Parts: sequence; C-alpha cells; structure tokens
Amino acid sequence: MRRRFPLFYLAWISLCVIAFVALRGAEDPSRRHGRILSNDAAVRALAVVGSGYQAVHVGYAKKGEAGSEDRWIVLCDHVPHTELREAVVVELRASDGSVIGVRRAELGAGALGR
Repeated sequence: MRRRFPLFYLAWISLCVIAFVALRGAEDPSRRHGRILSNDAAVRALAVVGSGYQAVHVGYAKKGEAGSEDRWIVLCDHVPHTELREAVVVELRASDGSVIGVRRAELGAGALGR
C-alpha cells in the first residue's frame, strides 16, 4: 500500500503540469467576452489624464445606465490625494478601451460622508 501513494502523487503532478501547459493560452472562463479588463481600463484612463493622477475606482456601466453603450467609468484623483476635489472621470468604451469622454467629478452633498 505504501508504494502506490508515490506513484499516484507523481501521476497527479504530471496531469497538473500537462493541463497547465495545455491551457496556458486559453481565455479565463469567468471573464466576459468582448470587453477589456478593469485593470486595463484604469491604465488607459491614466494615460489619458496624464501623470499626477491615480485611479481610485473603476466601475462598469451597462448600456442604458446613463449612456448609450457599455463602458468603464474610471475615477482618477490627483496625487497627493485631494479628497476628490481635483478628481476627473474618464469614460472608456468597454469593447476596445477607446475614450468616450473626460469630465470633472461631480460631488454631491453626501459624497464624502460629511
């Protein structure tokens, strides 16, 4: 019985290695097809607003949620952080990451919890 365990262990590791190599180029099944990742949206938004900003939040908005297409909405604040007083919002097309618009962030009365 003791000799079977090392063989089973070696077979399991071999199977995992084969699966890892075979699936390394496959798309992540949990990721939606046809849109860029939120991390990529943040990087693209920072390229648009230039240096001196940091992406503080990235949100996905579907078509019909105050817009005519699926998009990423990236909130960028000036560094050092200004409590969103100098924040800008960059809207990117979800399918390819192209810029839809850039605007100053609108803060409501309860936006900062005050």
